[in-house]
Amino acid sequence: MKPQGLKNSTYNILRALGKDADFLYDTVDIYINDAQKANRNDLVDMWNTIKNDRQRHLQMLREALDKEAKQEKLKKE
Repeated sequence: MKPQGLKNSTYNILRALGKDADFLYDTVDIYINDAQKANRNDLVDMWNTIKNDRQRHLQMLREALDKEAKQEKLKKE
């Protein structure tokens, strides 16, 4: 459920940020460790690639959120 007063675009950015952050800070390292324990270097490489991609996505989302916030501030002034 979207909070009132929040634009769809801003809400979508926040949701995606949350999901990527959860994956990066709570999940992916577990997957990497599991692959290492299973001696699956192919999976370690895959998870590391996905982790790097998500880190780039997170940065893009942060920049988009910053832009959204600045645009909203300008509209109110």
